Amino acid sequence: MQLKKINDGVYALHDLSGLHVGNFKWINGLWKFKAIGYDPHGQVLPGGGPLTDRHNTTLAQLDEALIRDQFFQE
Repeated sequence: MQLKKINDGVYALHDLSGLHVGNFKWINGLWKFKAIGYDPHGQVLPGGGPLTDRHNTTLAQLDEALIRDQFFQE
């Protein structure tokens, strides 16, 4: 799992294989997760993908251990 800073208000989340699975956006004082998936043609599917069940999850801070536990542990 990797977080990549896009700018001060957006971090991209990539899974263990490097696939972009969503973004954390700074909204109203919290980090809000926006899931992203891709169709077979590479078109973006907002709210889709492997973490669609985590779409709109909010966090007070971007803590990699917490994200790994909440988003990637089954």
